[in-house]
Amino acid sequence: MPDSLHGHVPVLLRQTVEALDPQPGETAIDATAGRGGHAEAILERIRPGGRLLLIDRDPGNLAYSRERLAAAARSGDVALEAYHGSFARLGDAMAEHGLDRADVLLADLGFASNQVDQAERGLAFSEDGPLDMRLDPTGGTTAADLVAEASERELADLIYRFGEERLSRRIARKIVEARREQPIIVTKALAELVRDVYGPAAHRSRMHPATRTFMALRIAVNQELTALESLLEQIPGSVAAGGRVGIISFHSLEDRPVKRAFAGWKRENRAALISRKPIEADLAEATANPRSRSAKLRALIWHG
Repeated sequence: MPDSLHGHVPVLLRQTVEALDPQPGETAIDATAGRGGHAEAILERIRPGGRLLLIDRDPGNLAYSRERLAAAARSGDVALEAYHGSFARLGDAMAEHGLDRADVLLADLGFASNQVDQAERGLAFSEDGPLDMRLDPTGGTTAADLVAEASERELADLIYRFGEERLSRRIARKIVEARREQPIIVTKALAELVRDVYGPAAHRSRMHPATRTFMALRIAVNQELTALESLLEQIPGSVAAGGRVGIISFHSLEDRPVKRAFAGWKRENRAALISRKPIEADLAEATANPRSRSAKLRALIWHG
């Protein structure tokens, strides 16, 4: 079945498989299984005798990817396992499944297209929906909770830090003023509020004025940068000598800590970079899948 029919087209698929070079009999971890696109390609490369652990914080997508790959693993020549949770808990996931070290570790820091397309997730404002934004809908603080409870200063700081939004203070002030009148609980209300702050400048922007604010709230709700730092801290104890690690990022806030960590390990001679610069989509992929245009893959070989 084409990837588009699975609700998501994986970015940099060919480049990721080439860089990580999974081999028969190896142990691989897809720490962001999503809809299973990258995982399926890895599974085909580690058979026979391989082992694949899927990790995802979205229980629905994890179940989908596990079912998608189950048919390929049914022959018995690949062991397929799954763990519901954030990759921040990589060590817990490995321990629960009796894994010591991985030969291949992949994390795609983007979110699946089906998550954006579901209005009830509140990740986009093309359609109105509840201001949720949780990648794991089973628990935790929603964006509506954050907008309702955070102080004006806290909102301004997180919108500036995580969204790099120059009008963060004005947006935070507008949110606090608006919530005094009525709760901000749907995406359309927040998007229109931010557009009002931009005023006539909104019409000159190439992207919707609320894009950065929504990104900031999503990052805060899901503690994405904290989770990434935790993942990076666990890599040295999770990857076998000669193992390959790949991380796909989509904006500078994600790419900076990955670049910094990889450079540090290279400097300490603990790892070798597979490519000096991040691997990006070629023209054909960027044209066919616009989401790939901002994707950057950094990959390394772990020395141990």
